[in-house]
Amino acid sequence: MKHLTVLGDLAAEQTALGRILDDLTPSEWTQPTPSEGWTVADQVSHLRFFDERATMALSDPEAFMVERERIIAGAPHDPSVDAGRSLSSADLRGEWKRHSERLRAVAAVAPADRRVPWFGPAMSLSSFLTARLMECWAHGHDVCEATSRPPIVSDRLRQVAHIGYSARPFSLLINQLPIDDRPIRLELEGPNGQLWVWGSCDAEDRVIGGAYDFCLVVTQRRRPDESQLVVVGESARQWIDVAQAFAGGPGRGRGVRGPRYG
Repeated sequence: MKHLTVLGDLAAEQTALGRILDDLTPSEWTQPTPSEGWTVADQVSHLRFFDERATMALSDPEAFMVERERIIAGAPHDPSVDAGRSLSSADLRGEWKRHSERLRAVAAVAPADRRVPWFGPAMSLSSFLTARLMECWAHGHDVCEATSRPPIVSDRLRQVAHIGYSARPFSLLINQLPIDDRPIRLELEGPNGQLWVWGSCDAEDRVIGGAYDFCLVVTQRRRPDESQLVVVGESARQWIDVAQAFAGGPGRGRGVRGPRYG
């Protein structure tokens, strides 16, 4: 089943990030990251917080909906970093691992047809797990940049690219742009030179480039004009300028934090 494949990729991505966290020195945990006002520890705290809420969304959707309203009502305050700031780096690392493992255990026995509530539209189980993988990769990338480590680049980027492409209507909606159903072809080169494609081969509007570049753009780790993506057509340009793979309100670009749920 598709969600079990995604679950395996999520486990691999979390394991890869875990190796990096295990290698961090105490001073590296306090390093500032590209997210304004956030340290490495804050990035990990954010992942821990939302992995815990993701487990709640799977195991007790009604309790999650109450928690979701509490978090949204408290915006722009972001509770995802609060708990982490009271923990040592070792304890925070342990808490993140515990909650990520718990999330995977609950997901492994969830019905394949489960619709999972979240901070945006409810998602299929496979899409929900893909979103968790995307978040792990994106915040892991912030950790790598802050500590001068090579980014995690693997075939799992296909999952990140897929949710970025699929989130096109959501990206337009939250930016109060008209929903555009003009087809867009996405052609990406994977880390090992493989070609990944989405959309009709007849589409006139296209986005072409490397998967790593595209994933940086849709997770808003890079602006489109900082990438090597080739964008053809007005609809493709309108989308890529606001492309956003994560839930929450419209992102405001790299270095500025708005409410983000994931």
